[in-house]
Amino acid sequence: MLRSPYSSREPSIMLSSLDKLVAWVLTGFLAILTIFFNMYLLLINQRNYRKSTKHRLNPADFIITAISLASMSLQVLMYLWQTLDVIDTVCRISLAGAILLVLIFSLKFIMFWSTAFLTFYYGTKLVMEPVHCYTRFQEAIVKHVHMALAVIVVSGFANCVPLLSVLTYYNGTSSGLSDCGSIMPTDTTGLAYVFYYGIISDIVPGIIMVKCSISISYHLAKHLLDMKASSNGAHGPKLGTQMRVIKMTLSLVVVYVVFLIVDIFTQMTVVLMRRNTLALTILFASIYTTVSASVLVYGKKSYWKELIATYNLFLAEYPCLSSMKVKEVKT
Repeated sequence: MLRSPYSSREPSIMLSSLDKLVAWVLTGFLAILTIFFNMYLLLINQRNYRKSTKHRLNPADFIITAISLASMSLQVLMYLWQTLDVIDTVCRISLAGAILLVLIFSLKFIMFWSTAFLTFYYGTKLVMEPVHCYTRFQEAIVKHVHMALAVIVVSGFANCVPLLSVLTYYNGTSSGLSDCGSIMPTDTTGLAYVFYYGIISDIVPGIIMVKCSISISYHLAKHLLDMKASSNGAHGPKLGTQMRVIKMTLSLVVVYVVFLIVDIFTQMTVVLMRRNTLALTILFASIYTTVSASVLVYGKKSYWKELIATYNLFLAEYPCLSSMKVKEVKT
């Protein structure tokens, strides 16, 4: 009988059935938080859309709406995949798991690029640069937000759907180390496509975010120094809502970079080492969607204040929970 090339040594990273069950429960809890924050964003944006005289969202809110829709859809699909992974231990519906994975990868692509587009938008609006070809190119993209997001959505599915034909999905008949429905490269073409997807889906959006965050940070520091010099140090400079948006943008970049490092490592254990750690990848992606959604809510001052006010109003109905109220900052 042929032995797996990994059977000669004990795998360094392996998940037991209990580990997968714990990851499934945690993903369910994170899914509730993710849907809560994103539904709140969608409802507020819907209200703003109805109140607008032109019945049109501003570009930033439109991008945030797209991120929220992608985030909720991604979270639901990730929870469904983990449910299949826990229940289907003999890989009877592995094809369904493989299709879910392709949809998950597509929505991850859309969410990451939409978040990069949001930082790009804020970087263009907050940073004043001399007019040249690059800035004109930036302005042209920002003026066509709807078209840019449509291109991102189409590109997400166009780059991920071929994974089903290029790669081979695991159906339980090969190595016992893989997850049911996980799609693995079996030749050089498949491995090259996986690396292509990792670069275009994870690394390129990260580069855009980091570039925009560096630009924003540099011009923010310069602006604060100019403001301090003009006021002769009499009082500290205040940017108000602008500073809140800057903090939100930088926080999104930091959260993404941390997730990217963890995600690349777990993907390497799945693709190159053939470990059954795909559940960890799904769990870390769930953590990212939850944290990024909360950052988006906090970044909008009016959204955050209304959420805190609603939370305190809910607790006011139960005197025994009054100690859990959050102090509201009034301006």
